[in-house]
Amino acid sequence: MLNRFKNLKIVKTLKQQISPKLRWLNFMNHNIDKSSPDYVRLISGVDELKSSSDERKLEAMVREQLKEEFPNIENMKSYELLVDAVIHNYKKKQLQAMDELENNQ
Repeated sequence: MLNRFKNLKIVKTLKQQISPKLRWLNFMNHNIDKSSPDYVRLISGVDELKSSSDERKLEAMVREQLKEEFPNIENMKSYELLVDAVIHNYKKKQLQAMDELENNQ
């Protein structure tokens, strides 16, 4: 019986309109740190920020490329530091390029 009510247009509409308010009330009851991913998820309904997703993809690409170019590098002690350094340099160059674009305009 309940399954029939889920498909009604009015139920779907109410769910979409009430959902943000319920997320807000739920957040207010939990008093979560506003800088946490839980805060973003509860307020916006988005599970993950695009920037976090992009950063994880970048890290995966860097790891894959390092493994491809240097076999068995993932077993070395400095592997994690190397991954972090490559990602840092990539972000630094990206920020410099963005600054140059802003200055040229």
